[in-house]
Amino acid sequence: MADPRKIAFVMGGSGDAVDYGTLGARAHQIAHRLRRLGLSRGDVVAVLMENNRHYVEFCWAAQHAGLYYCCISPHLTRDEAGYILADCGARLLLTSARQAALAAELTSSGTDLRYRFMVDGTIPGFEPWEVADEPTTPIADPGDGADLLYSSGTTGRPKGVKVALPPPGEGPLDRMVRTNGSFYGLGASSVYLSPGPLYHAAPLRWLLASLKAGATVVVMERFDAAAALALIARHRVSHAQWVPTMFVRLLKLPEAQRKAHDLSSLVCAVHAAAPCPIEIKQRMIDWWGPIVWEYYAGTEANGATIISSAEWLTHKGSVGRAVLGEIHVMNDRDEEVAVGEQGVIYFGNGPGFEYLNDPEKTASSRNARGWSTLGDIGRVDAEGYLYLTDRVANMIISGGVNIYPQEIENILICHPGVADVAVIGVPDDEFGEAVKAVVQPAAGEGSARLADELVALCRDRLAHYKCPRSVDFVDSLPRHPNGKLFKRLLRERYWTGRQARI
Repeated sequence: MADPRKIAFVMGGSGDAVDYGTLGARAHQIAHRLRRLGLSRGDVVAVLMENNRHYVEFCWAAQHAGLYYCCISPHLTRDEAGYILADCGARLLLTSARQAALAAELTSSGTDLRYRFMVDGTIPGFEPWEVADEPTTPIADPGDGADLLYSSGTTGRPKGVKVALPPPGEGPLDRMVRTNGSFYGLGASSVYLSPGPLYHAAPLRWLLASLKAGATVVVMERFDAAAALALIARHRVSHAQWVPTMFVRLLKLPEAQRKAHDLSSLVCAVHAAAPCPIEIKQRMIDWWGPIVWEYYAGTEANGATIISSAEWLTHKGSVGRAVLGEIHVMNDRDEEVAVGEQGVIYFGNGPGFEYLNDPEKTASSRNARGWSTLGDIGRVDAEGYLYLTDRVANMIISGGVNIYPQEIENILICHPGVADVAVIGVPDDEFGEAVKAVVQPAAGEGSARLADELVALCRDRLAHYKCPRSVDFVDSLPRHPNGKLFKRLLRERYWTGRQARI
């Protein structure tokens, strides 16, 4: 049990700090309030907020009250958020005054929704969230809960990922505490920086697992590359969890800004969520030293791999070896491929999960052996190291040839004139699909000269059939705040009225 006087978490922007004693008391009060509203073990509550103090306290309380907590992105539309709210079966929604516009549109959503609360103000249809009069002692029936999170919906309707509620001490957070301690050295003496949105799986789970380990957590209200470096220096951060997009933004800061802060306290920088371009990761290791770790896993938590900097430097591009479940690479005949050959990645003997209210999607994620997949493509070398290629849904089929956009994107993002990039397949009368690069320029507007440079860069490093046949420039890409790209939305711009795999 952490010292009640120790800081449990601090909001990076406001400096609002909460010690473990206050967090524990607040969680007990919230749990009592939830029980008094009739919510019992296994019920679902929903959160739709920006990163703030209430978010952390509410999820911490729901976890210890044995509830499922569904965290919804405030960046969704009314229809998208309403679908999740109804599909998850939430009985209570907690939101904030900053999300009042979206919240107002959700007052009739959710067939099981009985209670609507708001922090920092109210609007019609919502009650103020207040638990100060509740007891600060534990509830009579505590028990471990679990998150109920929806995939980001980059290729279609999001899917709710549900796991069985665990016995005490045997849940996913307990497993994370053990893994984070044994591999990354994250424990009670650590200071963990949480730079991502808490409605996404990795930031939420890492935050809660860090609190369960007794660490101090610095929560960023929103990610900003320069602010992240300042927070590491100010709070002597030892551990942080990132996505490759954040690395890109850190590296694109002016050199003077990157060198302005003392980062010597940082002993472990973990990244995941998307494949990281080899050049980007190498530059991060050159900057921060061999403290960069990577893992591969999904919201489904059906398996995981981990790789250290030392291993990666001799297996560049790998996401590591399995630490949860067993890796199997399969062809389209459901046969395991030979070492080094590409196929769909499956995990065997990993934790179970289901896609809520969708038995067909659940079944389609398994093969005849019961192994499960997230739909990623990759290969495994003779030493058991996994290398990711791309997602099945992102694959471009041009003239009958399979082309994987990630390989092309990894090259283009390293060009100094590129701030962000996506590669997609667009309609082509001759080949079915043609490779197109959609680029957000680093400065100013795109130009024919920059487009030519990007195509030439690809042609210098890739087979010509993989290279973009055209380049479009945009002000921004439809990227989720967790770093993932909504390629479905991007494709729709080009495929409207045409048959496509979107």
